[in-house]
Amino acid sequence: MSLAMISWGIAWTNAKILNEFLGYYNLVFLRFFFGFIAILPFIYKKTYSLKGLSKKSLINILSMGLFFFIYNYCFFKGTDLGKSGMGGVFVTTTNPIITFIIISFISKKITNNQIIGIILGCIGGFIIMDIFNLGINNIFDMKNRYFVFCSIIWGLMTVIMSYGQKEIDSIIYIGICYFVTTLICIPFININELSSIDFFNTKFLINFFFASIGAMAFGTSIYIYYTPRLGPIQTSAFIFSVPFIALFTAFLVLGEPISINVIVGGIISIISIYIINKK
Repeated sequence: MSLAMISWGIAWTNAKILNEFLGYYNLVFLRFFFGFIAILPFIYKKTYSLKGLSKKSLINILSMGLFFFIYNYCFFKGTDLGKSGMGGVFVTTTNPIITFIIISFISKKITNNQIIGIILGCIGGFIIMDIFNLGINNIFDMKNRYFVFCSIIWGLMTVIMSYGQKEIDSIIYIGICYFVTTLICIPFININELSSIDFFNTKFLINFFFASIGAMAFGTSIYIYYTPRLGPIQTSAFIFSVPFIALFTAFLVLGEPISINVIVGGIISIISIYIINKK
């Protein structure tokens, strides 16, 4: 899980660079297509009849495919329009809080400590977005709204994936989800753009490898696999390690400045995650 989170942190910078080469839909398509190919060696020996797939599991997988598609479109567009480091900090520190809120509605159990954690997490998110200086409208600014969408969507997905693996082997579940997302992408891809890209460009190849094989086939697969085993709240808490990896990578590779509000907000959000998960 720790290695998976490192791959996620680096991926925010990779996405910013990949936007120089392809459009958002083509990037999402390639990411999931090669992610699916990379996971095939782990599922080819496993047997599972899709005929035995229940209606509930089918809806779960289709929902995951759709949410994967929307999340990754927002992921690439947000990193293109905004700062990848700030986006990485905001999404990964607010997502565990959103996951917890969703789970609380389902279980209808919440403690005073958890309420304090949620409030702190919201404050941390506001500080990262510099709301207290720029105003509430900054959240809905074009370059920031996609990060907000990412945080909410991944919170929903964390809960959905924890239920989706109860009837299906986790590796097969991951492979089918990636395949469904690839199919959803097909109507949106630009064939002319794909055919003209130089796939052997070193800059493209390195960043695509980390964004697709590293963060997708490895990082996201590990996250999905462990969600039902550790629980959605505990699993999402691992994300607390991502923000500063994303921030530091963006600073080293892209020269994005590390602003004090992002650091302070990130620390407050991490403290809130600890309080929420504290026994």
